[in-house]
Amino acid sequence: MKAIGYKIAGPITDAASLVDIELPVPVPTSRDILVEVKAISVNPVDYKVRRSTAPQDGDWKILGWDAAGIVSAVGPDVTLFEVGDAVFYAGSITRTGTNAEYHLVDERIVGRKPETLDWAQAAALPLTSLTAWESLFDRLDVIRSIPGAAPAILIIGGAGGVGSIAVQLARRRTDLTVIATASRAETQDWIRTLGANHVIDHAQPLAAQVAALGIGAPAFVFSTTQTQQHVAEIAELIAPQGRFGLIDDPQGFDVMLFKRKAVSIHHELMFTRSIYETPDMSEQGKILDAVAALVDAGEIVTTLTERLSPINAANLKRAHARLESGTARGKIVLEGF
Repeated sequence: MKAIGYKIAGPITDAASLVDIELPVPVPTSRDILVEVKAISVNPVDYKVRRSTAPQDGDWKILGWDAAGIVSAVGPDVTLFEVGDAVFYAGSITRTGTNAEYHLVDERIVGRKPETLDWAQAAALPLTSLTAWESLFDRLDVIRSIPGAAPAILIIGGAGGVGSIAVQLARRRTDLTVIATASRAETQDWIRTLGANHVIDHAQPLAAQVAALGIGAPAFVFSTTQTQQHVAEIAELIAPQGRFGLIDDPQGFDVMLFKRKAVSIHHELMFTRSIYETPDMSEQGKILDAVAALVDAGEIVTTLTERLSPINAANLKRAHARLESGTARGKIVLEGF
Protein backbone atom coordinates (compact mmCIF):
# COMPACT_ATOMS: atom_id res chain seq x y z
CA MET A 1 0.00 0.00 0.00
CA LYS A 2 1.03 3.62 -0.50
CA ALA A 3 2.01 5.63 2.56
CA ILE A 4 3.93 8.77 3.55
CA GLY A 5 6.53 8.58 6.30
CA TYR A 6 9.93 9.64 7.58
CA LYS A 7 12.94 8.18 9.38
CA ILE A 8 14.61 11.34 10.69
CA ALA A 9 12.75 13.99 12.68
CA GLY A 10 13.30 17.51 11.40
CA PRO A 11 11.99 20.61 9.62
CA ILE A 12 9.59 20.37 6.70
CA THR A 13 12.22 21.93 4.43
CA ASP A 14 14.35 18.78 4.65
CA ALA A 15 14.00 16.56 1.60
CA ALA A 16 13.49 13.51 3.83
CA SER A 17 10.94 15.15 6.13
CA LEU A 18 8.07 13.30 4.40
CA VAL A 19 8.63 10.59 1.78
CA ASP A 20 6.37 8.45 -0.45
CA ILE A 21 6.83 4.79 0.49
CA GLU A 22 5.26 1.34 0.01
CA LEU A 23 4.27 -0.83 2.98
CA PRO A 24 2.38 -4.11 3.47
CA VAL A 25 -1.36 -3.87 4.12
CA PRO A 26 -1.92 -4.49 7.85
CA VAL A 27 -4.24 -7.21 9.18
CA PRO A 28 -6.86 -6.43 11.85
CA THR A 29 -6.88 -8.35 15.12
CA SER A 30 -8.95 -8.08 18.32
CA ARG A 31 -11.23 -4.98 18.17
CA ASP A 32 -9.40 -3.32 15.26
CA ILE A 33 -11.01 -2.45 11.96
CA LEU A 34 -9.03 -1.98 8.76
CA VAL A 35 -10.05 1.21 6.97
CA GLU A 36 -9.46 2.04 3.32
CA VAL A 37 -8.53 5.71 3.74
CA LYS A 38 -10.28 8.13 1.39
CA ALA A 39 -9.25 11.45 2.97
CA ILE A 40 -7.05 12.76 5.78
CA SER A 41 -6.64 16.12 7.46
CA VAL A 42 -3.63 17.76 9.08
CA ASN A 43 -3.42 18.99 12.67
CA PRO A 44 -0.71 20.74 14.72
CA VAL A 45 0.11 17.42 16.40
CA ASP A 46 1.33 16.16 12.99
CA TYR A 47 4.08 18.73 12.60
CA LYS A 48 4.95 18.74 16.31
CA VAL A 49 5.63 15.00 16.18
CA ARG A 50 7.43 15.25 12.82
CA ARG A 51 9.81 17.88 14.16
CA SER A 52 10.60 16.15 17.44
CA THR A 53 10.06 12.40 17.35
CA ALA A 54 12.17 9.90 15.44
CA PRO A 55 10.77 6.42 14.74
CA GLN A 56 11.96 3.53 16.86
CA ASP A 57 14.41 0.95 15.52
CA GLY A 58 15.03 2.94 12.33
CA ASP A 59 11.62 2.04 10.94
CA TRP A 60 9.31 4.39 9.02
CA LYS A 61 7.12 6.67 11.12
CA ILE A 62 3.67 7.30 9.65
CA LEU A 63 1.85 10.39 10.90
CA GLY A 64 -1.80 11.37 10.65
CA TRP A 65 -4.68 11.23 13.12
CA ASP A 66 -7.72 12.20 11.08
CA ALA A 67 -9.32 10.01 8.46
CA ALA A 68 -12.52 9.17 6.65
CA GLY A 69 -12.88 5.95 4.74
CA ILE A 70 -14.52 2.55 4.26
CA VAL A 71 -14.17 -0.48 6.51
CA SER A 72 -12.45 -3.16 4.43
CA ALA A 73 -11.85 -5.83 7.09
CA VAL A 74 -12.63 -6.37 10.79
CA GLY A 75 -10.90 -8.13 13.68
CA PRO A 76 -12.47 -11.18 15.36
CA ASP A 77 -13.79 -9.20 18.36
CA VAL A 78 -15.38 -6.33 16.41
CA THR A 79 -19.10 -5.81 17.09
CA LEU A 80 -19.78 -2.20 16.09
CA PHE A 81 -18.89 -2.15 12.38
CA GLU A 82 -19.07 -4.30 9.28
CA VAL A 83 -17.16 -4.35 5.99
CA GLY A 84 -18.45 -1.55 3.78
CA ASP A 85 -19.34 0.89 6.56
CA ALA A 86 -18.34 4.53 6.00
CA VAL A 87 -16.49 5.87 9.03
CA PHE A 88 -14.50 8.81 10.37
CA TYR A 89 -12.14 9.01 13.35
CA ALA A 90 -9.00 10.55 14.89
CA GLY A 91 -6.98 7.45 15.78
CA SER A 92 -4.44 7.04 18.57
CA ILE A 93 -1.12 8.85 18.96
CA THR A 94 0.50 5.62 20.18
CA ARG A 95 -0.16 3.79 16.91
CA THR A 96 0.74 4.08 13.24
CA GLY A 97 -1.02 7.05 11.64
CA THR A 98 -3.53 7.57 8.87
CA ASN A 99 -1.18 8.82 6.14
CA ALA A 100 -1.56 5.49 4.34
CA GLU A 101 -3.99 3.75 1.99
CA TYR A 102 -5.06 1.33 4.74
CA HIS A 103 -5.13 1.96 8.47
CA LEU A 104 -5.89 -0.03 11.63
CA VAL A 105 -7.97 1.61 14.37
CA ASP A 106 -9.80 0.40 17.48
CA GLU A 107 -13.52 0.37 16.76
CA ARG A 108 -14.32 2.08 20.06
CA ILE A 109 -12.93 5.44 18.91
CA VAL A 110 -14.60 5.40 15.48
CA GLY A 111 -17.81 7.11 14.40
CA ARG A 112 -20.09 6.68 11.41
CA LYS A 113 -19.33 9.26 8.73
CA PRO A 114 -21.92 12.05 8.35
CA GLU A 115 -24.12 11.10 5.41
CA THR A 116 -24.36 14.67 4.11
CA LEU A 117 -20.59 15.18 3.81
CA ASP A 118 -18.11 13.93 1.25
CA TRP A 119 -14.91 12.19 2.35
CA ALA A 120 -12.82 15.36 2.61
CA GLN A 121 -15.47 17.30 4.49
CA ALA A 122 -15.81 14.46 6.98
CA ALA A 123 -12.05 14.01 7.43
CA ALA A 124 -11.77 17.63 8.58
CA LEU A 125 -13.81 16.97 11.72
CA PRO A 126 -12.78 14.12 14.05
CA LEU A 127 -9.74 15.30 16.05
CA THR A 128 -10.92 18.87 16.40
CA SER A 129 -14.49 17.86 17.21
CA LEU A 130 -13.36 15.43 19.90
CA THR A 131 -11.01 18.03 21.37
CA ALA A 132 -13.65 20.76 21.39
CA TRP A 133 -16.42 18.48 22.72
CA GLU A 134 -14.30 17.01 25.52
CA SER A 135 -12.99 20.48 26.45
CA LEU A 136 -16.43 22.05 26.64
CA PHE A 137 -18.52 19.26 28.12
CA ASP A 138 -16.11 16.92 29.93
CA ARG A 139 -13.40 19.29 31.21
CA LEU A 140 -15.03 22.74 31.54
CA ASP A 141 -18.49 21.30 32.16
CA VAL A 142 -20.02 24.41 30.58
CA ILE A 143 -23.56 23.22 31.18
CA ARG A 144 -23.00 23.78 34.93
CA SER A 145 -23.22 27.52 35.61
CA ILE A 146 -20.98 29.59 37.91
CA PRO A 147 -22.70 31.87 40.47
CA GLY A 148 -22.28 35.54 39.62
CA ALA A 149 -20.42 34.93 36.38
CA ALA A 150 -21.62 36.03 32.97
CA PRO A 151 -23.02 33.00 31.10
CA ALA A 152 -20.34 33.40 28.45
CA ILE A 153 -17.26 31.65 27.09
CA LEU A 154 -14.16 33.23 25.56
CA ILE A 155 -12.60 31.00 22.88
CA ILE A 156 -9.05 32.07 22.08
CA GLY A 157 -8.05 31.12 18.54
CA GLY A 158 -11.58 30.86 17.22
CA ALA A 159 -10.62 30.49 13.57
CA GLY A 160 -8.34 27.46 13.99
CA GLY A 161 -9.41 23.86 13.60
CA VAL A 162 -10.48 23.33 17.21
CA GLY A 163 -11.79 26.87 17.66
CA SER A 164 -13.96 26.59 14.55
CA ILE A 165 -15.77 23.60 16.02
CA ALA A 166 -15.84 24.92 19.58
CA VAL A 167 -17.63 28.09 18.45
CA GLN A 168 -20.30 26.03 16.73
CA LEU A 169 -20.77 23.55 19.58
CA ALA A 170 -21.01 26.33 22.15
CA ARG A 171 -23.66 28.13 20.09
CA ARG A 172 -25.69 25.05 19.18
CA ARG A 173 -25.53 23.03 22.41
CA THR A 174 -25.44 25.72 25.13
CA ASP A 175 -27.07 29.04 25.98
CA LEU A 176 -23.69 30.73 26.48
CA THR A 177 -22.70 33.97 24.83
CA VAL A 178 -19.74 33.06 22.61
CA ILE A 179 -16.81 35.47 22.41
CA ALA A 180 -14.11 34.32 19.98
CA THR A 181 -10.76 35.80 19.02
CA ALA A 182 -9.13 36.33 15.62
CA SER A 183 -6.64 38.91 14.41
CA ARG A 184 -7.27 39.19 10.66
CA ALA A 185 -10.37 40.41 8.82
CA GLU A 186 -10.60 37.08 6.98
CA THR A 187 -10.54 34.99 10.14
CA GLN A 188 -12.84 37.36 12.02
CA ASP A 189 -15.43 37.05 9.25
CA TRP A 190 -15.03 33.26 9.32
CA ILE A 191 -15.88 32.88 13.00
CA ARG A 192 -18.81 35.27 12.68
CA THR A 193 -20.27 32.98 10.02
CA LEU A 194 -19.81 30.06 12.44
CA GLY A 195 -21.97 31.82 15.01
CA ALA A 196 -19.74 33.79 17.40
CA ASN A 197 -21.76 36.47 19.21
CA HIS A 198 -18.72 38.72 19.62
CA VAL A 199 -15.31 38.75 17.93
CA ILE A 200 -12.24 40.38 19.51
CA ASP A 201 -8.59 40.66 18.42
CA HIS A 202 -6.09 38.45 20.25
CA ALA A 203 -3.26 40.65 18.97
CA GLN A 204 -4.55 43.28 21.45
CA PRO A 205 -5.02 43.01 25.24
CA LEU A 206 -8.00 40.73 25.86
CA ALA A 207 -9.31 41.91 29.23
CA ALA A 208 -10.14 45.45 28.12
CA GLN A 209 -11.90 44.17 24.99
CA VAL A 210 -14.01 41.72 27.00
CA ALA A 211 -14.88 44.41 29.55
CA ALA A 212 -15.94 46.76 26.74
CA LEU A 213 -18.61 44.24 25.66
CA GLY A 214 -20.52 45.11 28.83
CA ILE A 215 -21.66 41.56 29.55
CA GLY A 216 -19.58 40.95 32.69
CA ALA A 217 -16.77 38.53 33.48
CA PRO A 218 -17.09 35.26 31.49
CA ALA A 219 -17.59 32.05 33.40
CA PHE A 220 -15.38 30.10 30.99
CA VAL A 221 -12.24 30.58 28.92
CA PHE A 222 -11.05 28.01 26.37
CA SER A 223 -7.60 28.68 24.92
CA THR A 224 -6.61 26.73 21.80
CA THR A 225 -3.30 28.43 20.93
CA GLN A 226 -0.59 30.81 22.17
CA THR A 227 -1.81 30.49 25.74
CA GLN A 228 1.48 31.75 27.19
CA GLN A 229 0.87 35.13 25.57
CA HIS A 230 -2.53 35.54 27.23
CA VAL A 231 -2.24 33.99 30.71
CA ALA A 232 -2.18 37.28 32.64
CA GLU A 233 -5.08 38.67 30.58
CA ILE A 234 -7.12 35.49 31.13
CA ALA A 235 -6.54 35.68 34.88
CA GLU A 236 -7.77 39.29 34.83
CA LEU A 237 -10.89 38.81 32.70
CA ILE A 238 -12.27 35.48 33.93
CA ALA A 239 -14.96 35.42 36.64
CA PRO A 240 -14.18 34.35 40.21
CA GLN A 241 -14.57 30.57 40.47
CA GLY A 242 -14.46 30.39 36.69
CA ARG A 243 -13.12 27.46 34.71
CA PHE A 244 -10.19 27.78 32.30
CA GLY A 245 -9.35 25.10 29.71
CA LEU A 246 -6.38 24.85 27.37
CA ILE A 247 -5.02 22.44 24.79
CA ASP A 248 -1.56 23.79 23.96
CA ASP A 249 1.71 23.65 25.93
CA PRO A 250 2.46 27.10 27.39
CA GLN A 251 6.00 27.67 28.64
CA GLY A 252 6.41 29.09 32.13
CA PHE A 253 2.69 28.82 32.88
CA ASP A 254 2.10 30.55 36.25
CA VAL A 255 -0.92 28.85 37.81
CA MET A 256 -0.65 31.11 40.86
CA LEU A 257 -2.20 33.94 38.83
CA PHE A 258 -5.50 32.09 39.19
CA LYS A 259 -5.41 31.28 42.91
CA ARG A 260 -7.04 34.50 44.17
CA LYS A 261 -10.11 33.84 42.00
CA ALA A 262 -10.13 30.10 42.76
CA VAL A 263 -10.17 29.44 39.01
CA SER A 264 -9.91 25.76 38.08
CA ILE A 265 -7.59 24.83 35.24
CA HIS A 266 -8.39 21.98 32.86
CA HIS A 267 -6.01 20.40 30.36
CA GLU A 268 -7.46 18.54 27.40
CA LEU A 269 -5.75 15.86 25.31
CA MET A 270 -8.16 13.93 23.10
CA PHE A 271 -5.68 11.04 22.89
CA THR A 272 -5.85 10.32 26.65
CA ARG A 273 -8.72 7.84 26.40
CA SER A 274 -6.99 5.79 23.69
CA ILE A 275 -3.49 6.02 25.25
CA TYR A 276 -4.70 4.53 28.51
CA GLU A 277 -7.64 2.56 27.12
CA THR A 278 -9.80 4.12 29.81
CA PRO A 279 -13.05 2.40 30.79
CA ASP A 280 -14.94 5.13 28.94
CA MET A 281 -12.82 4.90 25.78
CA SER A 282 -15.92 4.17 23.71
CA GLU A 283 -17.26 7.65 24.55
CA GLN A 284 -15.18 8.95 21.65
CA GLY A 285 -17.10 6.86 19.16
CA LYS A 286 -20.33 8.14 20.70
CA ILE A 287 -19.14 11.76 20.47
CA LEU A 288 -18.31 11.33 16.80
CA ASP A 289 -21.75 9.85 16.17
CA ALA A 290 -23.30 12.84 17.95
CA VAL A 291 -21.23 15.22 15.82
CA ALA A 292 -22.34 13.39 12.67
CA ALA A 293 -25.97 13.74 13.75
CA LEU A 294 -25.50 17.50 14.30
CA VAL A 295 -23.92 17.82 10.85
CA ASP A 296 -26.67 15.85 9.13
CA ALA A 297 -29.28 17.96 10.93
CA GLY A 298 -27.66 21.15 9.63
CA GLU A 299 -26.70 22.29 13.13
CA ILE A 300 -22.95 22.47 12.50
CA VAL A 301 -20.85 22.60 9.34
CA THR A 302 -17.54 21.10 8.31
CA THR A 303 -14.51 23.29 8.94
CA LEU A 304 -12.76 22.24 5.73
CA THR A 305 -11.32 25.31 4.00
CA GLU A 306 -8.68 23.87 1.65
CA ARG A 307 -8.47 20.64 -0.38
CA LEU A 308 -5.30 19.07 -1.78
CA SER A 309 -5.17 16.01 -4.02
CA PRO A 310 -3.76 13.39 -4.26
CA ILE A 311 -2.51 12.21 -0.87
CA ASN A 312 1.25 12.18 -1.38
CA ALA A 313 4.43 13.53 0.22
CA ALA A 314 4.51 16.71 -1.86
CA ASN A 315 0.99 17.77 -0.92
CA LEU A 316 1.44 16.71 2.69
CA LYS A 317 4.54 18.89 2.90
CA ARG A 318 2.50 21.82 1.59
CA ALA A 319 -0.13 21.21 4.25
CA HIS A 320 2.43 20.93 7.06
CA ALA A 321 4.17 24.13 5.97
CA ARG A 322 0.90 26.04 5.79
CA LEU A 323 -0.17 24.88 9.21
CA GLU A 324 3.20 25.69 10.75
CA SER A 325 2.99 29.22 9.33
CA GLY A 326 0.12 29.99 11.70
CA THR A 327 -2.00 31.45 8.90
CA ALA A 328 -4.34 28.50 8.30
CA ARG A 329 -8.10 29.00 8.69
CA GLY A 330 -10.21 25.95 9.47
CA LYS A 331 -8.82 22.64 8.20
CA ILE A 332 -6.59 21.52 5.32
CA VAL A 333 -7.62 18.14 3.90
CA LEU A 334 -5.94 15.76 1.44
CA GLU A 335 -8.06 13.31 -0.52
CA GLY A 336 -7.44 10.31 -2.79
CA PHE A 337 -4.29 8.23 -3.26
